[in-house]
Amino acid sequence: MPKGGWQEFSSEASLQRPAAAASEPAPKAQQAVRVQPTRGGKGGKTVTVIRGLELDAAGFKALLKKLKTRIGSGGTVKADVIELQGDQVDVALELLASEGYRPKRAGG
Repeated sequence: MPKGGWQEFSSEASLQRPAAAASEPAPKAQQAVRVQPTRGGKGGKTVTVIRGLELDAAGFKALLKKLKTRIGSGGTVKADVIELQGDQVDVALELLASEGYRPKRAGG
């Protein structure tokens, strides 16, 4: 074997990428949804972060709209994470539970 562990591909099949499984997201009750207040990188302001949701873009948008309407403050979706302005952990936990998720409080 050449130095560094590098070797040439010996067949055409080894160049093929594996086919991505088009699996459906897990049921709502089986998703590990975490709700956490944080202030890191937000200029000292508290932001509620919701992670672990397996939704498509339209699903994130619809859930964010429900959360913002219920809470009465702003929010956004960044890289499959929902961020809500302020410390809204209790209200977010309640709304997610009523939507069929099993959310848990994370962090402080």
